[in-house]
Amino acid sequence: MGDLESVGARGAQAPGNNTNPPARSLNRVSNRRYDHLRVTEGPDARVGSGHAAATSGRDCYDLTVSTSPGRAGQRRHRVPVVTEGAQRAAHEAPYVLVIDIGSSAIKAGLYDARAEAVEGAAARIPHTVRLRSDGTAEEPVDELGAAVAQAVDAVLVRAGALAAEIGAVGADSMASTILALDRAGRPVTPVYTYADTRSGPDVEALRRDLDLSAVYDRTGCPQHTSYVPGRVRWLRRTQPSLADAVARWTDISTFLYSQWFGRSDVPSSYSVASWSGILDRHRLDWDSALLDHLSLRDDMLPPLAPYSDAISGLCTEYARRWPALANVPFFLAVGDGASANVGTGCVSPSRMALTVGTTAAMRVLVEGPGPPVPVGLWAYRLGRDATLLGGSFTEGGSVLTWSMDTLRLPAAGELDDALSRLPPDGHGLTVLPFITGERSTGWSTEATGTVRGIRASTTPLELVQAFMEAVAYRFGLVAELLVLCLGTEPQIVAGGGAIHHSPYWVQMMADVLQRPVHVSGEAEDTSRGTAALALHAMGAWSARDAVPAGIVSSREPDATRAGLYRSAMERQRAFYASTLGPPGIA
Repeated sequence: MGDLESVGARGAQAPGNNTNPPARSLNRVSNRRYDHLRVTEGPDARVGSGHAAATSGRDCYDLTVSTSPGRAGQRRHRVPVVTEGAQRAAHEAPYVLVIDIGSSAIKAGLYDARAEAVEGAAARIPHTVRLRSDGTAEEPVDELGAAVAQAVDAVLVRAGALAAEIGAVGADSMASTILALDRAGRPVTPVYTYADTRSGPDVEALRRDLDLSAVYDRTGCPQHTSYVPGRVRWLRRTQPSLADAVARWTDISTFLYSQWFGRSDVPSSYSVASWSGILDRHRLDWDSALLDHLSLRDDMLPPLAPYSDAISGLCTEYARRWPALANVPFFLAVGDGASANVGTGCVSPSRMALTVGTTAAMRVLVEGPGPPVPVGLWAYRLGRDATLLGGSFTEGGSVLTWSMDTLRLPAAGELDDALSRLPPDGHGLTVLPFITGERSTGWSTEATGTVRGIRASTTPLELVQAFMEAVAYRFGLVAELLVLCLGTEPQIVAGGGAIHHSPYWVQMMADVLQRPVHVSGEAEDTSRGTAALALHAMGAWSARDAVPAGIVSSREPDATRAGLYRSAMERQRAFYASTLGPPGIA
């Protein structure tokens, strides 16, 4: 076993302080068989064979990452120099490498014993979900897998000598992904995401055939296109020969672990499995009655385990690629929503997370399997001891991005200033913001973005304001259900990229909810939460919130806007009913 691998297995032998620049540290790592991440000094350095490399100048690195092993395409990233001495002075072991498989980008980073990000040791690799007008929302497995591996490559380079002190790997994944494998374990489908709505007719058939209330109670999920039951029936209906070749179904995180460890028996965590819509949340096992109805066997799905179970011993290919991680424990992935709650310190019913990233959600963490699920919401297990209760929206920051791109609006800062000068709900528009389909609270299989009230006088700025207000009203509906279920009004902590980039939207949320909204001080809520879960699982933290999350600002509600927004929310509710009809989910 190589020297670096031995340190990785022990996880805790910290060398003395060293103020050499990272290039030297990285070269020291590369001399320990870190061949695929070879680093050479000087402006004319060239990369040999391998997946990633860095060349150093005086104040930065050029990091070049190939699109995937054996492929010609490359991406180059400019990386600021952070000295090893500075890293060590600011942080302490154990270190956790975090992998966040998001819906628009893969993020990876190094976190210390307080779940604080190590400066400079992070990577973001964008990826693209293929969207089509027929409801397709999918991505090739190899492209998504390559993006994840590239992010890990980059972090290990940027971590320098600290890579040898990584004590664990934690991961989270966008929820409700599914792909099919053949008998040899090879993918035969792309990764289908939560936003793929092509299974609408199959979901409607399930709603007719099943005892919806009983299945909803057992799984914590309504029947909807974002879950696995409809997807399985859709594939059999539309591509029967392909469906016949399916030996197993799995999610993207479990599939990647199986590739990295060369094993076919990698478990799916209760957290990730719960987002499938086929986990019995009370028994913590696959729902046998639902499997029978779908003609699925247990052995066509991954085994199950708590996220705190870890796997170690990378297969030869990945042990060579990531020698610092060869024998480091990888904790099972969790749903990204669970990580976001933990990352913002929302780990009990007293604090409710309001998250707006690409998508959006509002959730609380409760003990055990949780209460009966209010119709319109969901309940996903985190582990044996906790459940995430809440509602989610396919529309979130994606609505703002779509509006800015389509309407050619100014950049976020300028846009916020311009929006703040408009009167609330002064545009005369009523919007159903479901540009990529609806989840909470109606779970329609036919919802699309719909606007009523456009006139010749309507401006692009008013249109984007109306969409942002429409998303805020969806939060209002979920908040009503959660407060009724919990019997209390939790503190609201907001996070996510869209929240941090739009103080205007934060104030709107406070005004619609008529509650103070506290903004998380964590730049990467989800990744921080994944680090916290790993630190708790490895025994470094006594509780999931052992180190409290910070609050950077708070917005108080404007009471003068309460009646106006309440009327607008009721107008949206009525428009929904007249356009899509009553929900048929229970």
